Amino acid sequence: MSRVHNFNAGPAALPLPVLERAQREMVEFEGSGMSLLEHSHRGKVYEAVHNQAIALLRELVGIGDEYEILFLQGGASLQFAMLAMNLLHPGKSADYLLTGVWSKKALSEAKLLGKPRVAADTAKDGVYTRVPRQDELSLDPEAAYVHMTTNNTIFGTQWHYDPEVGSVPLLADMSSDFLWKPFDIKRYGMVYAGAQKNIGPSGLAVVVMRKDLIAAGRKDIPVILRYDTHAENQSLYNTPNTFAIYMVRNVLEHVKGMGGLAAVEKTNRAKAKVLYDAIDGDADFWRCPVEKDSRSTMNVVWRLPTEELEERFVKEATKAGFVGLKGHRSAGGIRASIYNAAPEESVAALVEFMAAFRKSC
Repeated sequence: MSRVHNFNAGPAALPLPVLERAQREMVEFEGSGMSLLEHSHRGKVYEAVHNQAIALLRELVGIGDEYEILFLQGGASLQFAMLAMNLLHPGKSADYLLTGVWSKKALSEAKLLGKPRVAADTAKDGVYTRVPRQDELSLDPEAAYVHMTTNNTIFGTQWHYDPEVGSVPLLADMSSDFLWKPFDIKRYGMVYAGAQKNIGPSGLAVVVMRKDLIAAGRKDIPVILRYDTHAENQSLYNTPNTFAIYMVRNVLEHVKGMGGLAAVEKTNRAKAKVLYDAIDGDADFWRCPVEKDSRSTMNVVWRLPTEELEERFVKEATKAGFVGLKGHRSAGGIRASIYNAAPEESVAALVEFMAAFRKSC
């Protein structure tokens, strides 16, 4: 087996022990005579996995009983619409903090359902190089909620503080940095994440939501799109993505075995430091366009002196076994997504490759 250095932005790297466990358990799961993929989502075998995933998430994050944990389909993109459908009641507005492509897409969905406000937007000529400061937030104290995207995969920016929003519920799309470090769930009314970055395969969204917000949701929308429907049915109203939830359970067990989120944070910060130090250490050749206090720990972006050199870099890196380094088509440049499962060894190897490439130019 020859595995590459995977820097894909998503679907992204998964921990090798988790993949190997799935391989062992694929054909017959725990002596049940069949694969978990073949088990009923209402049977006891799958039910145990489902409940373990929820319990592990509560334990690792510190999620109290005032929150529901939901496993939903449609990824984070469905949540852009679903949260507005549930929480943006007629005559109400909501505040959106724009820091990149995905927060703008969330705003677009809300515009179809109500009258959301842009409470912050740090774009310059369509490019985001930082997140807003607290004093730049123009918040409405009567808003139904404040929505933010905590990490921006395309532009490589990340919030490194929790914005103060008063008594208004703070909703956060954490798709690309969920579980990268410990965080205080009580500061949020809702957090949600597509699983395919840090916690599992694609095809699943994890939603953590205060029960009072769920109860206050609109009842005049389709039943399948109501949060209370899924809460009342323990995310089993319709057939869930059982294999994805099984993989999330396994990833969470792996994280717990590593020492929890504090240990994960330590490793993530070390990886990011190695890569950013390499970029900043040769600023005449490599250039990170993101302001230092807004740099993402998950998605490191940088540029080379010319687009031709960037193309050459990606081409040679791919031949050398480094996958996923081409920047997003809307931003260009280079991007290394170093989520939780990206090994320190891969980052070290990338830095070594960068040094060799620099010498060849």
